Amino acid sequence: MTSLSAPQPAPPFAIVTGGSTGIGQHLVGALAAAGYRVAFSYYASPEPALALVEEQTARGHSVIAMPCDVGIKAQVESFAEAVVAWAGSAPDLLVNNAGIQTWSPLLELSEERWDAVLRTNLKGCFLNTQIFGRLMAQRGSGGAIVNIGSGCNKHAFPNLVDYTASKGGIEQFTKSAAVELGPYGIRVNCVAPGAIATERTAEEAPDYAAQWSPMTPLGRVGTPADIAGPVLFFAGPAAAFVTGQTLWVDGGVFTRAPWPYPQ
Repeated sequence: MTSLSAPQPAPPFAIVTGGSTGIGQHLVGALAAAGYRVAFSYYASPEPALALVEEQTARGHSVIAMPCDVGIKAQVESFAEAVVAWAGSAPDLLVNNAGIQTWSPLLELSEERWDAVLRTNLKGCFLNTQIFGRLMAQRGSGGAIVNIGSGCNKHAFPNLVDYTASKGGIEQFTKSAAVELGPYGIRVNCVAPGAIATERTAEEAPDYAAQWSPMTPLGRVGTPADIAGPVLFFAGPAAAFVTGQTLWVDGGVFTRAPWPYPQ
């Protein structure tokens, strides 16, 4: 008599926006290594995205990349349709990582730069949460959404008024989305990095680590791997009763108050 084994459930499915470079690139790799099928969006140059897919595929992981401007609804809808068809289901996890940054004093900031940053960082978070949140809700088995914030969630950074406004908005959006999506079993949380060594921050300051390490209670800057762990925590069963929260991943730098006396 031949016994029939039960069909194995498909591996979980994750979406990462802005996944081709920086923290997003490392999140794609960490999620794939953790057993997720990963679809990520990218903007502008396709070369890093295609290289990342090739690298992860060579490791035996299931990863796909598609172009998408996260601030344009029609493009997010097309991206969602394509990746859901690829995976055969709504995502179990959405990581809203896509973001851009400009440097300008408030009195000199152009309307065009303000619009570009808010459209990508905050509107992109809203559009992807709404579109993929609907798919999660329709599936009926819950899900997790993790928004990538910043130290700007808490403090005003000089010459980053547009970026600070967008990241502060993401933290409040996280709370609102957690309340509204909770009845569907969808948890929404925020990971707020501090000083993280990436390709972008290396361009920002060649001595980035040397500048930020002395300011950080743990005595070093973070790495993208330091961000991946908290994202996986929020995505997994250990955080099944956690929603609407912001987790600061900053080595304590934004907890330390300015202190004028010798220590």
